[in-house]
Amino acid sequence: MSDFVTVRFTLAVRDLARSTDYYASVLGLQMDFTAPGWSFMSRGSFRVMLGECSDATPPHALGDHAWYGYGTVSDASALFDEYRAAGAEFTQQLADKPWGMREFGVRTIDGQRIMFGQEL
Repeated sequence: MSDFVTVRFTLAVRDLARSTDYYASVLGLQMDFTAPGWSFMSRGSFRVMLGECSDATPPHALGDHAWYGYGTVSDASALFDEYRAAGAEFTQQLADKPWGMREFGVRTIDGQRIMFGQEL
């Protein structure tokens, strides 16, 4: 059986430059490389492919389907503080959950929602 080496989320964004700047300046991702209409970015093993789709359905119109990922991190409190200082919009504040995770949620500039958590 083959193991997954990495996972990269693929997201449609309306304005590639604006979204790329958000992922860099607010979420702290680095640019891996670009291709026409695409930004490939990562922070550790968390990776995204941002593809410009100016006519895509906006995530806020997708309701629960706007959730796209859950990143397990080494220090959820530190990441929450970093994102708060960078001006991130939170969908959920940092909290310990009964399923054994300390987690919080972020809404991206495009309206996608991401959860980040640390095992307790």
